[in-house]
Amino acid sequence: MAYKGFDLTGKVALVTGGNGGIGLGMADALAEAGADVCIWGTRAEKNEKAVAQLKKHGRKVHAQIVDVGDEKQVEAAFAETVKVMGHVDNCVANAGVSGRGKGSILEMDTEEWRRVLRINLDGVFFTFRAAAKHMAERGKGGSLVAMASTAAIEGAARSSHYGASKGGVCAMVRALAVELARYNITVNSILPGWIETEMTANAVANPKFAGNVLPRIPERRWGTGADFGPIAVYLASDATRYTTGRDFVIDGGYTLF
Repeated sequence: MAYKGFDLTGKVALVTGGNGGIGLGMADALAEAGADVCIWGTRAEKNEKAVAQLKKHGRKVHAQIVDVGDEKQVEAAFAETVKVMGHVDNCVANAGVSGRGKGSILEMDTEEWRRVLRINLDGVFFTFRAAAKHMAERGKGGSLVAMASTAAIEGAARSSHYGASKGGVCAMVRALAVELARYNITVNSILPGWIETEMTANAVANPKFAGNVLPRIPERRWGTGADFGPIAVYLASDATRYTTGRDFVIDGGYTLF
């Protein structure tokens, strides 16, 4: 018999960026564990494909087009999520972008800096603010989970904007964990290592890059979206009501070696 603490029946989970990669891996596991799931994405075709996959678990599934870097869009989208789904118990702020172009601080322009911070940091703040207000007013607690990165705890050359955004997320999580504990809302972050997704496709397909990085991963493989399903269920479950303000590193041992 499965451990009942991980049964998510009756819970509703929202996953931003839930239509692919890590986000879809998490949404899929949440639905399999019994949760109804809402996903936010920016591409309709990806949303539709993800919805078809998630519905195989027999749960209620809803998808919305949302730019998490737009404050007004997030507020309106969250209101729609609650209207359609009834409530939200678990909010995973997973939507994010990587750096592009000239990443060195000697060459990086302000537009590129703000592009990354707008989604990776502002987007988490806007999403968490809406979710926290809802959970606090509802009075039944909840779980907030932010997608950070190992770039938050190691020196990621030519990615200062990306590292800053993810480091900011980890700091925000610790502050909110203390602030929201009185409402029985837990707040945690996940720090992925090198994961094979659409966002990292160019990097992992580069033979020189792969030759340098894979030997540093003790498991000798790239991570996948499915590798994040277990932690998603764990943090959304009643089993972790006393777990808050933690950074969970999921990297196949990369940062240890």
